[in-house]
Amino acid sequence: MAIAPAETGASAAGAAKLAEFAALKRARQRRERVIEMVLLAAASVSVFTTLGIVYILVRESISFFSNVPIWDFLTDTQWTPLFDDAHFGIMVLMAGTLSSSFVALCVAIPLGTIIAIYLSEFAGHKTRETLKPMLELLSGVPTIIYGFFALLVVTPLLQKIFPELPGFNILSAGLVMGVMIIPYVASLSEDAMRAVPMSLREGAYAMGSTRFQTAVKVVVPSALSGIAAAYILGISRAVGETMILAVAAGMQPNLTLNPMESAATITSFIVQVALGDLPHGSIGYQTIFAAGLSLMLLTLTFNLAGYYLRNKFREAY
Repeated sequence: MAIAPAETGASAAGAAKLAEFAALKRARQRRERVIEMVLLAAASVSVFTTLGIVYILVRESISFFSNVPIWDFLTDTQWTPLFDDAHFGIMVLMAGTLSSSFVALCVAIPLGTIIAIYLSEFAGHKTRETLKPMLELLSGVPTIIYGFFALLVVTPLLQKIFPELPGFNILSAGLVMGVMIIPYVASLSEDAMRAVPMSLREGAYAMGSTRFQTAVKVVVPSALSGIAAAYILGISRAVGETMILAVAAGMQPNLTLNPMESAATITSFIVQVALGDLPHGSIGYQTIFAAGLSLMLLTLTFNLAGYYLRNKFREAY
């Protein structure tokens, strides 16, 4: 039986369409693989950057600890690496860092949480859309401006209350640093509260709860994992702050937790040495890498604690 020409033409056209479809599919798959590789490369930038930072810090710190015993580094109560009688007690810088961070967090966490509750649960739409951008403008102010504000405005005001307060002190720097951190805590906490399902609020209202009771006893506990993440970000921001403390805290290496005194922090010391004339590879120059590694481990500890708290609260609620 002979095959009709029309049937042969239809079969050829169908085969051509299938081949064209297969070619388009292969081209799309190639484009998707290229896009996937580009996205993977972009995501790998942060990973390789972090690994590079860790490598540099560890390599230089190993050279430092080959000359300075790690026990002396952790237990010595003096930090005078640039003097002839050199001492390398990191606890001096760690005390200043923790003291300033504590003062800042005493300002940022309560105020940031209160602002987040107001924006999420009480403010109207227009009020929220006006106040939130204005609040986030605080995070865009250069930190050097905050430093001079602490030195020239906040410190004189505090000296009227505490006449014995020195011109350079942790208290004024910490207070201004806390104001700077408020947008980080408030914005992330407000986003976490806004993500709480409305059904939880409606259930609380149906039980007779007021807006304040609903906010404090229902919304905040439900958003606690996100609020904890905001707190950890605030802590990391406070620990890593540099210019406010370099300008207003005095950069005096004192082993003290008293915010009424001047002190040096890890970041301010790194700035001090990095702008100096120490030769590359000297023991004094290598101190900035040992101090930087200590700061990175401190920040890592806070981040791990925050990760643990987020998981714990997420499971609890």
